[in-house]
Amino acid sequence: MQDTIVLDEIPFEMDIEMLMKTLHVKEGSSYVKRLEPLVEQALTLARPKAMYRIAFIESKEEDAVVVDGIQLRSRVLRVNLENVQRLFPYVATCGVELETWANSIDDLLQRYWGEVINEMALRVAIKHLNHDVEERYRPGRTSSMSPGSLGDWPIQAQRPLFQLLGDPKETIGVELSDSLLMIPTKSVSGIRFPTETSFASCQLCPRDRCPSRQALYEPGLYESKYAAQ
Repeated sequence: MQDTIVLDEIPFEMDIEMLMKTLHVKEGSSYVKRLEPLVEQALTLARPKAMYRIAFIESKEEDAVVVDGIQLRSRVLRVNLENVQRLFPYVATCGVELETWANSIDDLLQRYWGEVINEMALRVAIKHLNHDVEERYRPGRTSSMSPGSLGDWPIQAQRPLFQLLGDPKETIGVELSDSLLMIPTKSVSGIRFPTETSFASCQLCPRDRCPSRQALYEPGLYESKYAAQ
C-alpha cells in the first residue's frame, strides 16, 4: 500500500464580511455582537484536515473496479475510470475540534452559525487537498465521485473506500456511524481521478433545488454513456 498523505496543518482564516453576507447578518445589527465571539472561538479551535493516497486499478469488471485488492462496485465509476490506472481515494473534514464546539452551542441560531463555519472549514480542507494532489502528482484535469451521491454508488461504498484509506479515525478523526454517515458530519469522502472531460454526479441526479448542486442535470446521459450495452 502506498504511503498516505496527511494534511493536518491546514491554515483557516475567515472573511467575516463574507460570512455575514452568507448568514444575512447586517452590519451594525445586534447580531454582529453575537457572531464575532463565535468567529474568534472558531479561529482558535479550527483544525481542518484531509488525507489521501495514490492507488492503482488492478482489474476492471463490467460494473466494478478492483483497486489495490478492494472492489468498488459502481457502473458509473467503472465507466469513468475506463482510461484510468491511478486514482486518489480521500477524506476531508472540518475537524473534530469544530464539530465538538458547534455541538456544544445551546442557542439554536448560533449553533446554525457554527455549522456554517464548519462548512467553510471543510471547503478549505477540500481546497488544500486538491492543491496538494495537483502539486505532488500532476494528474491534470480531475473529477471526483463520492459514495451516496448516486444510487449507482450508494452510501454502503463508504466501507471499502475507508478500507482503501486505512484508518481515517486514527489519522484525522473521521469515523463511520452505524448508518455509514461520517463523523464529523462536515466531512466528505470520495475518489478523485484523472479525466479528459469533467464529471460531476449532479449530471446524473434529477433532484430539484439541491443546495449542493455543482452541475446541471443532463437527462439521457446515463442511458447514452453509462448503461450496460
